[in-house]
Amino acid sequence: MHHASDILLTLFLVFLAAQVGGEIAQRLKLPGVVGEIAAGCVLGPSTLGWIAPDQVATGTPLDVLAEIGVVLLLFAVGLETRLEDLKKVGKPAFLVGVLGVLVPFAMGSVWAHGNGFDWSRSLFVAAAFVATSTGITARVLQELGALQRTESKVILGAAVIDDILAMLLLGVVVSLQGGEGIDVVHLLAVLAGAVGFIAVIGVGGARVMRWRSGWLDRPRNPHSALAIVLALCLGLAYVSTLFGLAAIIGAFLAGMIASETRQQHMLEKQTQPLLALLTPFFFVITGSKVDLHQLASGEAIMALLVVTLIAIVSKLIGGFLGALPLGTRSATVVGFGMVPRGEVGVVIASLGLAAGVFTAQVYAIIVAMSLLTAVVTPPVLAWLLRRTAER
Repeated sequence: MHHASDILLTLFLVFLAAQVGGEIAQRLKLPGVVGEIAAGCVLGPSTLGWIAPDQVATGTPLDVLAEIGVVLLLFAVGLETRLEDLKKVGKPAFLVGVLGVLVPFAMGSVWAHGNGFDWSRSLFVAAAFVATSTGITARVLQELGALQRTESKVILGAAVIDDILAMLLLGVVVSLQGGEGIDVVHLLAVLAGAVGFIAVIGVGGARVMRWRSGWLDRPRNPHSALAIVLALCLGLAYVSTLFGLAAIIGAFLAGMIASETRQQHMLEKQTQPLLALLTPFFFVITGSKVDLHQLASGEAIMALLVVTLIAIVSKLIGGFLGALPLGTRSATVVGFGMVPRGEVGVVIASLGLAAGVFTAQVYAIIVAMSLLTAVVTPPVLAWLLRRTAER
């Protein structure tokens, strides 16, 4: 019983801190997600220590709630995104996804090699610069009511491509660490499986729902439609991990399929209370993972600033060049929308630390970079979106 009460107390503190942080951020004209991430930094081991590292380890109640929160967030984003809209921005989304991976990977590997890593380890470090955290950008776009804008659809489409390429790059750099060489056949099989999964589920599922959505109303429970699509969300989130993709990709596809039903608006309304309860856990837990003690020296702080600058500039360049056919203003919005690394960089840094590729300080720098890009991007993106809308 004592253990259960401790968990409830921690959940209370995390949720309350998220609400306070989000309110303060919004009063300062910043997106609420900034305040939630900052609240996590305050509650984490670096400051108050109310959230211990073992409480956010994989499989713990907080980690599970955070995972469910970001899965539901991307499901809700998918609910507002139709397949036909994504098809219209297919070319720029593809270019943004590809360039948004190649440019950060190249710049990150050069920085790592210049700081004493051999090339195989430099490529592992560079992998942490690559993958965009869609959850953070999606939350900002949702808060601003901008999910129907062309730039938003390019960002979401590019995020799917970004995730596939990041997965393949991670497979390559992990193989290099073991000295076993690269299994090209295996990587091609993984690529084919991931692309096939997205195509079959995204295109086929959308068509089925468009024609057969009436069966969602057959059960007598008034919330049956929501229950069915949430089951679809969780199921596809799991299946996407079997193909090496992030769970949020499956959740996004589930939402996109559900957006084709005639119950779309009702589903959007019914998911709002779930989002209000669960998504703050993801952002607070993300913020709690930075260890400020490893950044106490001037050298570490300077390295962090350089790494963060490279992370921002490289994604901005890749996204901007890919979206340039949309115009310079829209391309800038897309570029900044691809900047956040968030939990993706944290996961890759954790793998590097476990494999002995990173020291504790380099790990802290990569994690802090991931969180800084998550904090810096929302206010800049919000400002750019408002400015572009006014013009």
